[in-house]
Amino acid sequence: MDLSERQAAEAALSLLLEDPSPKVRLALAEGLAGVDHAPRGVILALAGDQIEVAGRIIALSPVLADNDLIEIVASGRSSLQQFVAFRRSLSVSVAAALAEVGETEAVADMLDNPHVSIARISLRRIAERFGDEAEIRGRLFDRADLPCDVRQALVERLGIALAGSAFVRSAIGGSRGRKITEEACISATLRLAETVISDEIPALVEHLRMSGRLTPAFLIHALCTGNVDFFAAAVVSLSGMNDGRVRGILIDGREASMRALYRSIGLAGDLAPVFVTATLIWRAASKNQSSIDTGRVTSELMQRHAADAARNPAVAELLRLVETLQMNWRRQASRDYAHALAAEAA
Repeated sequence: MDLSERQAAEAALSLLLEDPSPKVRLALAEGLAGVDHAPRGVILALAGDQIEVAGRIIALSPVLADNDLIEIVASGRSSLQQFVAFRRSLSVSVAAALAEVGETEAVADMLDNPHVSIARISLRRIAERFGDEAEIRGRLFDRADLPCDVRQALVERLGIALAGSAFVRSAIGGSRGRKITEEACISATLRLAETVISDEIPALVEHLRMSGRLTPAFLIHALCTGNVDFFAAAVVSLSGMNDGRVRGILIDGREASMRALYRSIGLAGDLAPVFVTATLIWRAASKNQSSIDTGRVTSELMQRHAADAARNPAVAELLRLVETLQMNWRRQASRDYAHALAAEAA
């Protein structure tokens, strides 16, 4: 079309927008939804029409800019937000708007859309808003790009939800249910700390520190399982010392230096020797390049500090947790062995 013909066509389309029959406007939406050079005024008018007409335009039209989509999201209408979430191409800024003000259904649809780029800060905001919603929480858990500290926070909220569910309370009792879910959360967090990439370790450590999770029990679990990088980062966060200094003490420092380091992070004088022993066991294995596992570390700890546990309740409680870790490790080793035998037999 030349300019005059285009102007006449746009005038005709604008006139059709005034037709009282929704079938006419629906036909317009169907014809123009996928046209990238459709008149912007007509598209915006159709996007503000009744839901049957507006939905097709909002979901498909390439004429709608990010600002238009953000305004639609900000309107607060869940059905329109869902049409935005369905779009094949959705920018980071529009995804951020949905994360901030989107309704549950729209956010769930956005998380299901494989063509959407969602910033890490938006994923964090979704977790803050909808962490108690099982469907949203499940979708977030399935994402490989979910920040580790957000994943851990969701683990905590899942534990709270399980402990408070009527089924768990009726099946195993309220207090026992809380204990079981608490132990499960600790176990899940430990597994997360073992698999997190090195760049995300500081963020996870800081999150755990702020939430009060970096307890002696958690730290001894991390050390006994050989997660030295995470353990060192935790000590750095708690002590305020630089990373090089902390790692130097852990790798080559004398026992007195290690004991002073552990006391600086709030470990009582009777608990520090247990951590020193665990550190020395892993250090010796590393220098000798010998194989060592969680079972051996926990066994040696319990043997070496049995007398201390008999005298000191705090040490006894810490070693009880170490023993629990050893039993869990042995059960997992037995399961792995059984699975290996089954696979070999097959």
